[in-house]
Amino acid sequence: MRFNISPYLQVFRSRRISTIMLLGFSSGLPLALTSGTLQAWMAVAGVDLRTIGIFSLVGMPYTLKFLWSPLMDRFVPPRLGRRRGWIVVTQLCLMLGIAAMGFNSPQHAPWLLGALAMTVAFSSASQDIVVDAYRTDVLREKERGVGAAVFVMGYRIAMLVSGAVAMILSDRIGWQNTYLLMAGLMSIGVLIALWGPEPEDSIVHPKSLQEAVWGPLRDFFSRKGAIAVMFLIMLYKLGDAYAGTMTTAFLIRGLGFTPTDVGTINKGLGLISLIVGALFGGTLMVRLGLFRSLMVFGILQAGSILSFMSLALVGKSYPMMIFAVAFENLCGGMGTAAFVSLLMALCNHRYSATQYALLSSIAALGRIFIAPTSGYIVNYMGWANFFIVAAFTALPGLWMLWWLRGDIAALQKEKQ
Repeated sequence: MRFNISPYLQVFRSRRISTIMLLGFSSGLPLALTSGTLQAWMAVAGVDLRTIGIFSLVGMPYTLKFLWSPLMDRFVPPRLGRRRGWIVVTQLCLMLGIAAMGFNSPQHAPWLLGALAMTVAFSSASQDIVVDAYRTDVLREKERGVGAAVFVMGYRIAMLVSGAVAMILSDRIGWQNTYLLMAGLMSIGVLIALWGPEPEDSIVHPKSLQEAVWGPLRDFFSRKGAIAVMFLIMLYKLGDAYAGTMTTAFLIRGLGFTPTDVGTINKGLGLISLIVGALFGGTLMVRLGLFRSLMVFGILQAGSILSFMSLALVGKSYPMMIFAVAFENLCGGMGTAAFVSLLMALCNHRYSATQYALLSSIAALGRIFIAPTSGYIVNYMGWANFFIVAAFTALPGLWMLWWLRGDIAALQKEKQ
């Protein structure tokens, strides 16, 4: 008996999609090991709070990764090609670095542990650069939405493993064995990079470091409407991100939910809803295309913020909390799938490592500038009005998207 598989689901059978999903796991695993999990280890070991605070600087490579991304566009490792070769190099560095962290002690050598954590963060940020570039280069146009979705799924699952699961394991097998186990899990990324396909199109890498640095900028800004596209990137997820800066505080201080409630529903259910939303949105993109997906999912994102406004008006209500968290994360996941697809579509494969790193940094700018105002808005206007304001901050991005609809449609045709 033969079964017909929906054309929307055919894309999941691709070897490229499987590779991207497991590379998402490899990318997400190191993050908590140099942030939340490391802080927990230091807190349990009785390290001074000032030292723990200083260790937050370990995350700097993630925000500065665009500075060395041209090197990964310019130079090609001797084996496996420009993308897979760098993926294996960074993953081997991560395995060694995470294992070395396990053999050290926050009580006796905190600064050595800090140096190792910084090395791991640098290797992890470098892995993110090249995995983003590989995903951009290897996925076909119809696969981008699903590719973004499965990457997010792998990434979030890995963060759960290296975060919550690692902390639970530390009580049973100790911190050293936990970090050694996490280092062993990085072998998944090495194996999948060896197995993954090369891009179908022949891509010529930059011939000089100067071209690798300036070529991506010249290429991007030579396009029609480049400045407007930059604003679209900055604004599209702004409302979603703005509301997210205060969600946990709202649930605990605004409504009186317990940390257990927030951990179980906001974090647990929120994670599941985000993954489902990303997968659903990525699958819908096969039919809707890039522009319509961005518009429909963007409207849903903005509307979902108002579910928290409703929760603020209703008060402490578990059913309403479950609905708000699930709906907002579901719509946010759909928007993320479309947004990542847009970033991939904007990249020239010759410079995809540098351009994707720059575009993702631009995407964070709006959130960085507007997030500090959130507490003042809450104090001045109250929680319900804050979420109304957050929903309105999504409107400029939707207006910019509509204004650029012709350019985005042309971009999709060009990349097919």
